[in-house]
Amino acid sequence: MSALLDIKGLHVHFPVKKGLLQRDKSYVKALNGIDLQVQKGETLGIVGESGCGKSTLARSIVGLQQPTAGEILFHGKDYAEASAKELHDMRRNVQMIFQDPYTSLNPRMKIGDSVAAPLKAYKKTERLESRVKELLELVGLNPDTHYNKLPHEFSGGQRQRVGIARALALEPELLICDEPVSALDVSVQAQVINLLQDLQKQLGLTYVFIAHDLSVINHLADRVAVMYLGKVMEKSERGAFHTKVQHPYTQSLLSAVPVPDPLLERGRERIVLKGELPSPANPPSGCVFHTRCPMATERCKNEVPALEPRGLSGQEVACFYPLVEKQPADAAKDPLLV
Repeated sequence: MSALLDIKGLHVHFPVKKGLLQRDKSYVKALNGIDLQVQKGETLGIVGESGCGKSTLARSIVGLQQPTAGEILFHGKDYAEASAKELHDMRRNVQMIFQDPYTSLNPRMKIGDSVAAPLKAYKKTERLESRVKELLELVGLNPDTHYNKLPHEFSGGQRQRVGIARALALEPELLICDEPVSALDVSVQAQVINLLQDLQKQLGLTYVFIAHDLSVINHLADRVAVMYLGKVMEKSERGAFHTKVQHPYTQSLLSAVPVPDPLLERGRERIVLKGELPSPANPPSGCVFHTRCPMATERCKNEVPALEPRGLSGQEVACFYPLVEKQPADAAKDPLLV
């Protein structure tokens, strides 16, 4: 079965201009060879620390960022080769929920008008007001009292619901969720996550869900891709992501997640990475993680490991020396497995 979204060898490089003539002197390599597939109806989780290229990937998928090289195939059609009309239709089917609900809405535009904007852009204005009210009700907002209000009259969680309603207006197949709950309180995060899950079941949506919070990803995602400095380090199914991770970087991310039980926390081994995240304008040679990896050898400095299946659990790992993490002794109490 062909993937709904197929990303092949995606590169996004931003030129750094210097001098009086503003000539390109170097490039910030935000994405440096990304290969990902998303099947219809699933949720692909993307994790990684700040600066690894997650948001650039999101913007590239929805067409807000032009790739330097590579392909982004939606239903087998490449964005770069699409005509203006085909690109217009493709964007209708791929929508985005932005990270910050406080800046993603026009402060001078009423909520009803914000949700109606994509419908007007695609000339779907028949029964416009009733359609907007249906969308507001779908995301848990009262259409009668909220339709004519301005964004400053809403809480962060309510604004994010408006953003979700706007993203659903054109009935897309794929939603790119760029850390949609990171700016919200924890209690509100749970409400928005539950809403997204309910909408996925109800409408048959496909998600690419970007987050810092590994427990959120573990709760939502069917598959997980771990990014570091513009590259994918590991891809795995949700269950294997926690219990059978093989890349040292993934292990370090998981070891940093706090456990609320002091007895379990006391016996945990943490992997502390040394050094700073390298600059994407001058990434290391070989494996980009070798400058901070406790397992690195001379081979890691000189050769680039391919992202390929390793071991019996099915995940793909870009590492010459992958390790298998043991099953936690008390998995039922681990917060990532809740």
